[in-house]
Amino acid sequence: MKVGDLFRFGDERIQVLHLTMIAFFVSFFTWFNMAPLAMTMMESMNWLTQEHIAALGILNVALTIPARIVVGMLLDRFGPRVVYAALLITMSIPTFIFAFGTTWAQLAISRLLLSSIGASFVIGVRMVAEWFPPKQIGFSEAFYAGWGNFGSAAAAMTLPWIALTLFGGDEGWRYSIAFTGVMCFIYGIIYYMNVTDTPQGKKYVRPKHTAAMEVSSWSDLVQLIIWTVPLVGALGLLAWRLRELGFISTTLLHGTYIVLSFVFVYQIVRILQVNIPILKRGVPEDDRYQFKNVGALNLTYFANFGAELAIVSMLPLFFTVLFSLPPTYAGIIAASFAFVNLFARPLGGWLSDRMGNRRRTMLIYMFGITIGLLGMSTIDAGWPLFLAIAMTVFTSLFIQGAEGATFAIIPMIKKRMTGQIAGMAGAYGNVGAVVYLTLYTLVTPQQFFLILAGGALMSFVCCLLWLEEPKNAFAEDYEVSSVDFAEREVAATTDQDSHKRVGQLDMTSYKSEYKS
Repeated sequence: MKVGDLFRFGDERIQVLHLTMIAFFVSFFTWFNMAPLAMTMMESMNWLTQEHIAALGILNVALTIPARIVVGMLLDRFGPRVVYAALLITMSIPTFIFAFGTTWAQLAISRLLLSSIGASFVIGVRMVAEWFPPKQIGFSEAFYAGWGNFGSAAAAMTLPWIALTLFGGDEGWRYSIAFTGVMCFIYGIIYYMNVTDTPQGKKYVRPKHTAAMEVSSWSDLVQLIIWTVPLVGALGLLAWRLRELGFISTTLLHGTYIVLSFVFVYQIVRILQVNIPILKRGVPEDDRYQFKNVGALNLTYFANFGAELAIVSMLPLFFTVLFSLPPTYAGIIAASFAFVNLFARPLGGWLSDRMGNRRRTMLIYMFGITIGLLGMSTIDAGWPLFLAIAMTVFTSLFIQGAEGATFAIIPMIKKRMTGQIAGMAGAYGNVGAVVYLTLYTLVTPQQFFLILAGGALMSFVCCLLWLEEPKNAFAEDYEVSSVDFAEREVAATTDQDSHKRVGQLDMTSYKSEYKS
């Protein structure tokens, strides 16, 4: 796939790609509507402090962790069209509440609920994988994510101007944020009316089990349980930090721990219920996959997208304080970090498609992130402003490119489970954000960037040891297993005897039809 193909608007695949990208753009435009207006909010509500803003920043990524897991399951079951539209329309409600909230409870609860919109990314990953073959998946997924991710930069660049110029006054920030809610609601309807889950004639293959991820071996089952722990633990960390900042009571903290413990036990029970019968029966050889690949990609997204969310959340204030800049200018400069999403993430996907080895591309990017963040850890008031911006852009090139390289691999691990695998990897991106933003409240900005560099280095080492090159990484179509074949045929017929007929169908004929 070439850049020029993106302008073939008569091609239905390209139409779906652009419509899905815009849905992601709107999601991120709404999700990051607070950071560029933080200073204005504090000036408008004289009781709001930097500690309040820090707490809201943590809440802004909290529910994205469980939301990405849940949304991954829902989209594998119901399809991306319905789930994307429903998420956009639903998330307009907490956006309006936050925009016109006047108490801490209103701001905190609405921000917590709004953090669920971060799960939107996972939906598009499955949609794009349905419309594009493996040899084009890197560039198409990265274009979707890169230009959609630009919504955060667009928010940083435009929302202060909208608040000050279009609406003006001390309350202008409220109408600026409400504007993002209107966009969510309207585009949710537009998306539902203009896309389909798959090209005409192609069936949407759903996994038999969506309550928990399927694994291929008993050792992988143990790994899945272990990897589930941080998803719950990050929420406990968030609650603890809110207690340390004085925003929740000790009683509420302990209650949160109890609830999270029940959630964890319930999730483990579901994992066992789904996988024990499968493993006892035995997984066909052609349907097996190595869970260590999922673990490696969890860590890459922890280190790159987690760093991006954390940096985007703190960078406007960082430039404001360090270089004594007005909020509008600081927002525009800080947006340079996310601005390069327009080409850096597509470049990462394109290189993954072109370099002939997706694993090697991933390793190069993770090493580059480490170097860039080490450079950012040395930025202080003595740096020339242009040099600080250049270092920020350099680091962003590797961070965004690594994200593109990550999701150039994910759809190839197990196609029918793309939603669940993308949901887990995406959730780890938000685990990274929660961990990093919590640490940010405890250290200096320079120390913070040094911590991010350590996370990137850890991810590099784990990818070096665990990540494998996907099978058929540059093929015309995704590998179809016998289980994929059976579930596709069962889903496509209402014949009561379908289960009896599946074993008699011609696999070669199916693969030919599937490719079309």
